[in-house]
Amino acid sequence: MAGERPPTMYSALPRPTSSHSKIPPPTPFGSGRVLQQVAPNSNIMMPPPSKAATASFKASKAAGTNGTSRTSLVERAGQFDKTKMPPPPRPIGRGQMPTAPKPASGRPGSRPASSLGFRPPATPTPGSRPTSAQSMQDDGGFYDMDERMKGADSDFRSMLQLHEAEIKELKQMYLESRQESAQSKEKEIQWETKRVTLESEIARTKVELDGYRKKAAELERTLEDERRDRRLERDDAQRRARDELDDLRRQHQQVLDSLERKLRMELMEEKAARTREVQDMKNQMGLERQRLEMQMDGTGRETRSLKMELEAKITELERERAMNNTLRDKISESDSVSLGMETTTRALRQRIEQLENQGQSQAQDFAALERQLQEARAQTALVEEKLRNEEIIRRRLHNQVQELKGNIRVFCRVRPTLEHEQDASAEIRFPDQDLEGKEIEIVGATEKSALGKETTKTHPFSFDKVFGPSQQNVHVFEEISQLIQSALDGYNVCIFCYGQTGAGKTHTMSSPDGMIPRAVHQIYETAKGLESKGWTYTMEGNFVEVYNENINDLLGKADDLDKKKHEIRHDPKEQRTTITDVETVILDNPSQVDSMLRRASKTRSVAATMANMRSSRSHSVFILRLIGVNHATGQRSEGTLNLVDLAGSERLSHSQSTGERLKETQSINRSLACLGDVIAALGSGKEGAHIPYRNSKLTYLLQYSLGGNSKCLMFVMVSPMQAHMSETLTSLKFATKVNNTTIGTAKKVVKV
Repeated sequence: MAGERPPTMYSALPRPTSSHSKIPPPTPFGSGRVLQQVAPNSNIMMPPPSKAATASFKASKAAGTNGTSRTSLVERAGQFDKTKMPPPPRPIGRGQMPTAPKPASGRPGSRPASSLGFRPPATPTPGSRPTSAQSMQDDGGFYDMDERMKGADSDFRSMLQLHEAEIKELKQMYLESRQESAQSKEKEIQWETKRVTLESEIARTKVELDGYRKKAAELERTLEDERRDRRLERDDAQRRARDELDDLRRQHQQVLDSLERKLRMELMEEKAARTREVQDMKNQMGLERQRLEMQMDGTGRETRSLKMELEAKITELERERAMNNTLRDKISESDSVSLGMETTTRALRQRIEQLENQGQSQAQDFAALERQLQEARAQTALVEEKLRNEEIIRRRLHNQVQELKGNIRVFCRVRPTLEHEQDASAEIRFPDQDLEGKEIEIVGATEKSALGKETTKTHPFSFDKVFGPSQQNVHVFEEISQLIQSALDGYNVCIFCYGQTGAGKTHTMSSPDGMIPRAVHQIYETAKGLESKGWTYTMEGNFVEVYNENINDLLGKADDLDKKKHEIRHDPKEQRTTITDVETVILDNPSQVDSMLRRASKTRSVAATMANMRSSRSHSVFILRLIGVNHATGQRSEGTLNLVDLAGSERLSHSQSTGERLKETQSINRSLACLGDVIAALGSGKEGAHIPYRNSKLTYLLQYSLGGNSKCLMFVMVSPMQAHMSETLTSLKFATKVNNTTIGTAKKVVKV
């Protein structure tokens, strides 16, 4: 159409329609800026135009004013053939004005003329003079037309090459955008297909779900009826079983009562018979001994009297002999006196012979009594030797029984709740309390599952003995008294209490009726009974504490705490442990132990925490050395009894310790962890394995009481409070690990 702009090389390209395309639109070449910038998005800068090109552009502007139609460079570039170069523009003669191009049709949406179709500005630039034909002619006189054409042709070729590269790039970008658009459409079709499929599946699933819901409702009704029937049957069965169980229990209890009464009667009769026999034997031996002693005393007195009488008679005889000599001298004087004296002499001789005969018979009787006394002494020696042999057998059998029970045993004790703790106590069960008393169950808190079902988890544990809250210290000591006997027999024995703070460890060990006073009283009573078998015991006691990995003497002066440095020394040959510069107390009677405990309790380190108002901040160790000597056999035994009250294990989140209390808590927990490591290493069973005794002062002090040459008993103390549930479970798990440990066969220290 006349007046319209001919298509350019940009208009020949198809425009992308996809919204995903990022191809920038072609940039028109603005008037006056064509030779300096190709496109806004291009990084290629054109060199400044030459003077010939500038003159050509000015001539083109002047030609546009006279109405002459002329094709622009960009328009001709759209029709450019790579094999043919366009003819150079026709030179404009002097005085000839180029025809101005026809105005555009002004149709909406029509593109402006190309960047090389120079149009005069609508308004002149302020301060500049309008261009006229005369000025263009004057400028043309200064430049040669051929030079201008060469420069324009060179610029045109450069721009043409740049535009060809840009066109290729635009085509490539357009193809990529078309591919992306096609892929996007394919994906949209796939997703639409999936959506339709899912909607149909959802509709079908809804129909099936409605059917399942109806079936579930019917099944629930059926299940409820079945549950009701089963519940009634179960109640009837439980009722019948309960009745049968009650009958069986009554019958069993009656049988047990009858058997118990029968056995008790038999035991009492047997005990009474044995007591009577022993008493009779003692009475007979006492009477026999008294009779023999009386006979010996009577014979001795009679013999002494006869000897005195004989000596008197001999003296008298000598005197009579002297008199006889005198009488012989005077025989002539008195025959009658001589006859009388001879008669007296014969009578005296007869009396002397009688006395000598009686003395011989008494000597024979005395020899018989001596033989009987020797026989009685021999029988006594045999009885004493038999008692000593029986004591040796008893010790061996006692040790075998203790080894069968295990050289490391674990007892569990639950302290009773206080008056202000009744509402906050946890549920703790003792399944076999009426039988062996070895099991304990901790019932955890009720938890609700994601389905709303409430469940309660039960934690069962089993130990060598479990003591409930109602059992006192006397019941506890009955179980450990056999280990005290092992200490007297020459073994190293260690009894320690483990558990959280406030669980009753100090009450169990150091109270007036605790393990330490009861153990010492039993040792004194047993040692006194062994004196008849030739044993004499000497007892030495130390009481120390391990505070922040330092040893303090609880029997020393309070001012010397944390000032004196005490060292632990071991004698591997004698299997003996000593502590330097600590006070050793010779225990002659049980009352000294009570005063020693009161003295140590005043010195021991205690402090208040959030868990306990009077929490022990150290491990206390009562060391009792038992040195026994048998003068009859020459045997010598050395045993050590260590009674350890460990500091309370506690979590920092619970005790909320800070400052000095925090340091103490960390030291306590570290030493308890080292104790667990030592027990675990002992239980590994590897011969020659490294035992980390030196990791803590506590384990290094108890080295010979924890190893194979010892018998070890651990008390795990449990709090009944619900708030202490996590600490309780932690203590019981540690005790279970200790209970599964075997430390080998203990050896006693006996010297001959």
